[in-house]
Amino acid sequence: IHLRDERYPTVLKQIYDPPPVLYVKGTLTKKDNLSMSIVGSRGCSLYGQEQSSRFAHFLSSAGFTISSGMARGIDTAAHQGALSAGGRTIAVQCCGLGHIFPPENKRLFELISKSGACIIELPLDFEPLAANFPARNRIIAGLSLGTIVVEAGLKSGALLTANAAMEYNREVMAVPGKIDSPLSKGSHQLIKQG
Repeated sequence: IHLRDERYPTVLKQIYDPPPVLYVKGTLTKKDNLSMSIVGSRGCSLYGQEQSSRFAHFLSSAGFTISSGMARGIDTAAHQGALSAGGRTIAVQCCGLGHIFPPENKRLFELISKSGACIIELPLDFEPLAANFPARNRIIAGLSLGTIVVEAGLKSGALLTANAAMEYNREVMAVPGKIDSPLSKGSHQLIKQG
């Protein structure tokens, strides 16, 4: 769908660099304009997974669509939490929809496309490359009224999503973790910055 299509998410149109085209598997609805992003570390702790799933479940139960990147760890837990509440979720892929990344999320990809949408601005055959992640993260932030960071290291891509959300004048929240955990240093840095 292109930028002028009525299905194009209104909140995403409001950022200064919206994707001109979105490739979509599933459906986007007006309800998706009430969306929150949940992002964090791929190599997360059990605590991080539980909090991600918990926040997604509660927000989804309250009518929010949950957006994330379908990566291992926090993202996967967020999508699963939304689905467990019978809610909507949007996965922003880092590659074309002809690929599923990570491959072990094939079933999750199918469930999301039935209860929301898997989207990306890249054509079908684009492979998952590290260079695609920053652009993907800006879409996650742009789709949402706010971004919740659960477990992020100091060099985490989740912090890129949080920075994009701040640039778009969206809310940014962070879940505190264990004080000695390197997985929580980025989250704690966001809290410290206010």
